[in-house]
Amino acid sequence: MPIRTADDYIASLRARKLKVYLFGELVAEPVDHPVIRPSINAVAETYRLAEEDPELASATSKLSGTRVNRFLHVTESVDDVVMQNRMQRRLGQRTGTCFQRCVGMDATNSLFSVTYDMDKGKGTNYHERFRAFVKHMQQENFVIGGAMTDVKGDRSKAPHEQEDPDMFVHVVEHRPDGVVIRGAKAHQTGCVNSHWLLVMPTMRLLEADKDFAIAGAVPVDHPGITYIYGRQSCDSRALEGGEIDQGNAHFGGQEALIVFDDVFIPNSHIFMNGEYEYAATLVERFTSYHRRSYVCKTGLGDVIIGAAATIADYNGVAKASHVRDKLVEMAHLNETIYGAGIASSHESKQTAAGNYQCDEMLANVCKHNVTRFPYELSRLAQDLAGGLLVTLPSDKEFDSKTTGPILQKYLKAKPGVSVDNRRRVLRLIENMTLGRNAVGYLTESMHGAGSPQAQRVQIQRLMNIDHKKALAKKLAGIKEDDAAASERPAKK
Repeated sequence: MPIRTADDYIASLRARKLKVYLFGELVAEPVDHPVIRPSINAVAETYRLAEEDPELASATSKLSGTRVNRFLHVTESVDDVVMQNRMQRRLGQRTGTCFQRCVGMDATNSLFSVTYDMDKGKGTNYHERFRAFVKHMQQENFVIGGAMTDVKGDRSKAPHEQEDPDMFVHVVEHRPDGVVIRGAKAHQTGCVNSHWLLVMPTMRLLEADKDFAIAGAVPVDHPGITYIYGRQSCDSRALEGGEIDQGNAHFGGQEALIVFDDVFIPNSHIFMNGEYEYAATLVERFTSYHRRSYVCKTGLGDVIIGAAATIADYNGVAKASHVRDKLVEMAHLNETIYGAGIASSHESKQTAAGNYQCDEMLANVCKHNVTRFPYELSRLAQDLAGGLLVTLPSDKEFDSKTTGPILQKYLKAKPGVSVDNRRRVLRLIENMTLGRNAVGYLTESMHGAGSPQAQRVQIQRLMNIDHKKALAKKLAGIKEDDAAASERPAKK
């Protein structure tokens, strides 16, 4: 039966016998693990939103002819790309964390056009295979995870030059019916919570790197895959039993190292196999989609702005001019991120394959803003929160018969505001700026979809400086032969 609801999704993850290691131990059932479950809840919210607001979070697909979750939809218009951003912001508002499905959505749309181009250029049949795969994903309403970032080893060397070739996922055996891959993918968002993984190359490749030019779909529960769960700041609070100390007890993000130990991919699920010339194109199209997908952080920004305004109100300083000014600055920064991202979507152009690709320059500007502005938003939120943000005693102290009454007396602020509500909002700010969900709001904002320097490289490549110089010279009345003429000796 296809997954239809958030509850269906959670049920679909049970009894899969995944090899997931956390805190050095094999996890018996990830769905029931208190550290992992908040990340599952965040993905479930993508299903819940599609139920509650189908216009925003679903679309009618030409592939399957049915209404599908927007995260599985191949963009068929500019409006489809724009609606992705609107959905992403809403989900950020609802979860206050990373909801983990943007990678799969962006990988699907980039592979859709690149497989088409490979077929035209190389005579392959990848596009037909990929269409069939996506149609199946839509019909079952599965979650697709992306797997692009290799561990990379020695960054000064190409994949084929590595002392250990497993530093990049690569083909170790070619069979008539498919290939066997080995290696690892790092920082993989939501992988344990997905049903399928799209494995893709991570960088521009040379002819000597042909075995590393592999793209294909692998089920998450393949017996050859091991997941080593990433540690997050303050994650062990989920094991302590208290709710308030977690800050955001219901929702969280997820990253893991994925180890592929001789994993077989059948031909039907291979979408690139040695076509190294197209690796750079795939990476560029994916990162373009994914960088403007970081408008999701404006949903988190809305939450942090709301939390900062709330604590200012609770502390009795909401009307102070400097407080209002800081909130205005937070809103300005947040909307600047959103403006660049949604402008990139509005400027989308149709590809030869028929889907729509967002504007690359504006996508990179969006992501470059994201590498900076959430940090300033967090600084301002911490400024408005005050020192109690990091000196607030634990839940257990408030539950204690000895220390609880003391804390209730001395941690009061504005009349009519409970101490519990005050500490709830402080813990939320801590969660998003220092704790578990700072992973999704800060560090992921810095390095996800490429580090700041990666965006600067693309911006430099796309800025068309010669055209800008020509505009300036034209308005200044400069002619290119003027300089040469001025250097000639004057006539006597």
